[in-house]
Amino acid sequence: MRNLNLDQLQTLIAIADLGTFAAAAQALHLAPPTISLHIKELESRMEATLLVRGRRQAELTSAGQVLVHEGRKLLRASDDLVERVQRHASGREGVVRVGVSAGVSTRLLPLMLEALSRRSPGVEVRLEAVSSAESVKRLSAGTLDVAVVASPQAAGADIHLQPWRNDPLVALLPASWEAPDLITPEWLSQRRWASFSAPTQMHGLIANWFAQAGYTPRPFLALTYPGALKSLAAASQSAALLPLEEVEDQLNSTEVQIRHLQPTLMRPMAVAHRLQPDLNPAVDSVLKVLAEFGSEKPA
Repeated sequence: MRNLNLDQLQTLIAIADLGTFAAAAQALHLAPPTISLHIKELESRMEATLLVRGRRQAELTSAGQVLVHEGRKLLRASDDLVERVQRHASGREGVVRVGVSAGVSTRLLPLMLEALSRRSPGVEVRLEAVSSAESVKRLSAGTLDVAVVASPQAAGADIHLQPWRNDPLVALLPASWEAPDLITPEWLSQRRWASFSAPTQMHGLIANWFAQAGYTPRPFLALTYPGALKSLAAASQSAALLPLEEVEDQLNSTEVQIRHLQPTLMRPMAVAHRLQPDLNPAVDSVLKVLAEFGSEKPA
């Protein structure tokens, strides 16, 4: 179509629907001469007669019928495009690539995604399981938009790190074990225990916890999936060292028992994203949901 004007197309469709120039003018809040001018210019562009004025109403020619039929699709597509642009601009639509390390809670993650889908159903989150160090590199390279990482974390000037959560680690023990109220490195070093594999932040934290008390025990199993670690304790195979928020759903379980550690061991995490003059609204929507599930106050 040659430089098709959507206002003129809408005028033609209004005449087709309402039957007269006068009715179209009233519906579109335009002066009758403007309606006539729209049709004249549209016919000039199409190089075809689109309307024939009768005594009572205007009728479409065969060319006009084709234009009205296809024009309705064009106007709907135009409206859809405007709506989609507005959804992107408001953060209600878009794709956000989020990197998550092994320490990110498998209990909190579904809750966060559910909250985002309620608030911004058009935002698609693509999760990628990567280490914290790799996440920061990929943020700088532009292949990730947001990352939940271990803290502290070395980051360049182009990356913003916001403290997110600082959860205590606990021991998830089989219900059949006789255990003290507080679990010490000495007590746990003499029993089977499992936790995250190297080189995760959790592995380093736990190794240092034992080392400060003078112990260097090896774990019974080293895994990267919190659910598997919880299953080991439930099956009476070993203790599992996990963040408290990860095992809160086990507080009333008859298969396991939860004990705090002595000395206390904390697992700090942060949310990272690239610093940009104009933050992608969809990314901002994800950051706001993450903030709601954090335990640290924004700086």
